[in-house]
Amino acid sequence: MKYLSEFRSPEIVAALLKEIRETVKGQWQIMEVCGGQTHSLVKNGILNMLPSNIQMVHGPGCPVCVTPVNLIDKAVHLAVEHKVILCSYGDMIRVPGSGMSLLEAKSKGADVRILYSPLEALKIANENPDREVVFFAVGFETTAPANALSVIQAKQSGIKNYSILTSHVLVPPAIAAIMADPECKVDAFLGAGHVCAIMGMSEYYPIVEKYKIPIVITGFEPVDLLEGILMAVKQLEKGKYLLENQYSRIVEAAGNTSALKAIDEIFEVTDREWRGIGEISSSGYGVKDAYSAFDAMKKFKFDMIESHEDASCRSGDIMKGKIKPDQCPNFGIKCTPVQPLGAPMVSSEGACAAYYYFNRLLVEETLL
Repeated sequence: MKYLSEFRSPEIVAALLKEIRETVKGQWQIMEVCGGQTHSLVKNGILNMLPSNIQMVHGPGCPVCVTPVNLIDKAVHLAVEHKVILCSYGDMIRVPGSGMSLLEAKSKGADVRILYSPLEALKIANENPDREVVFFAVGFETTAPANALSVIQAKQSGIKNYSILTSHVLVPPAIAAIMADPECKVDAFLGAGHVCAIMGMSEYYPIVEKYKIPIVITGFEPVDLLEGILMAVKQLEKGKYLLENQYSRIVEAAGNTSALKAIDEIFEVTDREWRGIGEISSSGYGVKDAYSAFDAMKKFKFDMIESHEDASCRSGDIMKGKIKPDQCPNFGIKCTPVQPLGAPMVSSEGACAAYYYFNRLLVEETLL
């Protein structure tokens, strides 16, 4: 299949690995930002194929993983106390809050539904005019257009019992926050191709210039990632720092103008708390006042105490690239997909889940 099979070609993968080995001389630490990139690197065994002087570290690019505990608690509160129909992507259901997860709330009788699109939630609202329906709008820039369109359509259709609980976070401010950390040892970044397909590339140029660091926008297949790593290594070996686009078959410099228009209609940039990391300035989307009737944070009363994360969870250090999942003392012992301490162990894009399901098995097979 065009644009798929050729980016999984063993022959091309072997050739790229050979060129990487021949090119790299220094010791480099490269962070892939997106959880989808992490899973592809781990699942395809790429981490174990790279030369030892290239270390891949895993960034905060899993929106489920960085959704703060207090928002999980608010979603549970809406479902349990306000008796709303709480709709969410499946990844969010098992993420622990300070009290219970949405899955636990569902087991206790709350009306929690797993959906694939906010437009499905809008349909449920239209079919249940006597119930309030809330969609847990979690994601990076990639899911923002669909969530924005659901609000636009709700207003145009006169559907008043629909709102969104927003937890949108933005990638470029997160990269800047990582680089501003005095303990940061990242030498280059692989940027998330699907984010740039929506937003374009302009926001990355100031980061490259300010921090003198290469950023290569990549796709998610093995060839995409290895080519992106090679492009980053070539820059590092030559002392260059440029923004490059490996994912040119999908990403255009200006992004998707229709999607950007929908985002601009509904959302405004705001400060946002990131689970495990803390508050990052101008790193999220909030619903504009003109659409406050569709903002669950303003529509419902939240009379709740402050929520706190599990202090034993090291997810923040993992998402900052300071440690790898299997370096956490709780990994696979006190923290498993069945009983997670944090979101990275249950999210389909979480680095801890990737290591638990894929890298751990690869290591065990190697030992056998």
